[in-house]
Order: sequence, then structure tokens, then C-alpha cells
Amino acid sequence: MNAGLILIGTFFILLVLNVPIAWSIGMSVTLYMLTSGSFGLSYIAQTMFTACDSFTLMAIPLFILAGALMEGGGLSKRLIDFADSMVGHRQGGLAIVTVLACMFFGAISGSAAATVATIGVIMVPSMIKQGYSKGFSYALIAAAGVLGVLIPPSIPFVTYGVATNASIATMFMGGFGPGILCGVLLIAVSQYICRKNGWQGNGRQFTWKRVGQTFVSAIGALLVPVIILGGIYGSIFTPTEAAAVAVVYALMVGFLIYRELTFKKLVASLSTSAVTTATIMVIVGTATALARMLTLEKIPMELANWIGGLTDSRILVLLAMNVFLLLVGCVMDGTPAILILAPILQPIAADYGVDIIHFGLMMCLNVAIGFCTPPVGLNLFVASSLGNIQFMSLCKRIVPFLLALIVALMLVTYIPVISLGIPWLFGYGS
Repeated sequence: MNAGLILIGTFFILLVLNVPIAWSIGMSVTLYMLTSGSFGLSYIAQTMFTACDSFTLMAIPLFILAGALMEGGGLSKRLIDFADSMVGHRQGGLAIVTVLACMFFGAISGSAAATVATIGVIMVPSMIKQGYSKGFSYALIAAAGVLGVLIPPSIPFVTYGVATNASIATMFMGGFGPGILCGVLLIAVSQYICRKNGWQGNGRQFTWKRVGQTFVSAIGALLVPVIILGGIYGSIFTPTEAAAVAVVYALMVGFLIYRELTFKKLVASLSTSAVTTATIMVIVGTATALARMLTLEKIPMELANWIGGLTDSRILVLLAMNVFLLLVGCVMDGTPAILILAPILQPIAADYGVDIIHFGLMMCLNVAIGFCTPPVGLNLFVASSLGNIQFMSLCKRIVPFLLALIVALMLVTYIPVISLGIPWLFGYGS
């Protein structure tokens, strides 16, 4: 147990010292091995290799590449134009367009930071030009960016499936409920703020002709989730194969249909995807090693016994897990949080009758909220750098949206049909 305390203590000390997460995990595992004497240092290298040697895990770099190619191929701009044609004319319409655009882009990217960067560059300048405050605009895009990992396909869903052996296809099905709920609540909060401040829409008159024109222009982008998810649910291909299909489709649309994907953009997309993938895979390897060490120290079992000793109430246990995961999201990135904690917490939740898919979506929503909570919320940093706005000022502005997301989290936690409704329609659990 002393070695276990060294493992956990070193990990959190390094996090507090702002050491990159992959190094924090790797150094704590290395120190554990040196002090316990149970394994040679070669074990961590072997674990990192075997952790990344996974067919299912291949979906992550492929979805990352597909999102980058779609961004460079002009799909995001057409999605925004389509959303703007439908609701941009309303009071506070540009705020609605921003949230809808994040939902649309989330259906083709699977990344929160990419959603913030891509949609933010296009939408925020238009909002500011229309009279919306700078702080509100960047806070909204930071909060709405979480929809990028809630609307399928989603990288955290894949990560959770790898960590717990949950069905990724079922996770994708279940993700629509929480994703749409979060989008609706963010729109409601933004509308209240817009009406309070008298912020108007885009100044253009609504016409069905423009809706039709933008729909035709965006149909290449709108077909992405139909092809990916339809292929998965129709048992035509697996989620990993769907990611490969998405890459091929993105290349075809970018080069042949929209003709905006140049060789220069292709190289940039490959470079960005390689860097992002390398970072994630190092985290996957070290986090897997940490999870194995925690299991050897029987820490998951002790945590389960401790939680079971606190209360027999399912409601209180789930509330405690949510509070814990929200706090973890403040200091840890989503991928290591899922890889380390999902194998520990999911069996505990199962003991209280919580379905593995329901718990997975609850956990992924917690992780998503972590993207816009200080001090390490990635969406906050991306939005802050995009708008050259002070980080603390952005943190204050995002509070109403955070409260909306937490309300969504509570509803998802205690109303299983939000997460499991669509899977049930497809026969899940029958």
C-alpha cells in the first residue's frame, strides 16, 4: 500500500506542478516500479506497446484525420451557412447558429478543441460585428465546443469503449440524447442573455429559397454522419472501419465536390493529425500502465468498498461520482481520465444497477464539461487564444453555460431514457 500511495501521490503532485499529463503518468509509474521492485522498467514499454496495439483504437487517429480533412475541405463553412439560413434571422440568431454549427461539426469531427477553433474562427467575428459582446461570444463557443465530443462520432466514446469493452456502436447511438439536450440548454441560456442585452440576428430576411440553396450546398457535409452512423448501425462496417470510410469520403468531397482541399491543406491536415494522434497514443499507453498498477495495489477494490460503506443509495452514489468526475475534469484531460477511472468506477456503478452505456455517457459528459472548466479546460485556452481575451475574464463569462451543462448532466444521470432511448429502439438490452 505504501507503494500505491507513492504512485498516487507522485501523480497528483506532478499534475499540480503543471507537468504534461503523459509525463506525469509515466514518471509516477516509473517511480512506483523502482520503489516496489515488482517489475522491471521494460514493463512500462511493453504495456504502452500492447495498449496501443488495438484495432478498435485505430478509430481515434482516423476520426482525427477525417475531421481535419473535412475542415480543410470547406465542409464547416457550408454547415454554418445552412444553420444561418434557418435561424440566423431571429433575435439572438447568431448564438443559435453557433450552437447548431457546433452540433453539426461535432457529427463529423469528434473533437472539442477542433470544434471551438473551426466554428469560432468563422462565427465569433460575425457575432461581434453584429453587436454581441466579445466575452459572451467566446464563452459561448468554448461551451458549445463540448458538443464536438457528445454528438457521435466521438473520440471519448471510443476511449470509453476500449477501457471498459462497452459497445462503441451503442455508445454512438446513445450519445445523441445527451448531445441534443446540452445543445438545447445552451441555446436557451444564450437566448435569455441575448434578449436581455437586445442582441439581434444577422439582419437578413428568412426565405425558404436560401434554406434550400444552403442545404444543397451543405449536403456533402450533412451526409457524413448518415454514412458513418448508418454504416455502423446497418452492420455494414465496424466503428474503426467507419473512421476509415470517413477519411476516404472527406478526401473525395474536399478534392472532387467542393474542390477546396488543396495539396497544401492536405499536408497540413496530415501533420496536425499526426501530432494530435501521437500525443493521445502516449497518454493511452502510460494511462494503461497506471491503471494496471492501481489494480495491482487493489485501489479500485478499496475505493468500491469505501463508497459502498458510505451509503446504499444509488442516487447519492451517482451524485458523489459526478462531483468527483467534475473535480477530476478540472485538473486532468479527458482521455487519461477515462482510461484510468472508467475501469474503476464502472464496476461500482454496475453494482448499483447502472447500465454500462448509461454510465459511459454520464462519464463522457463529465469529461466534456471538463473541457471548459478551469484551470486546465482546453476549450477555454483555445477560445482565449483565438480572441486574445483574458483567461479569467472568459472563466467568469462561461459560468451560465457551465450551469446549463451541469443541469444536463443531472438529467442524464437520473433519467436513463435520455441516454438509452435510441439504443432501446434498436433492441439494446432486449
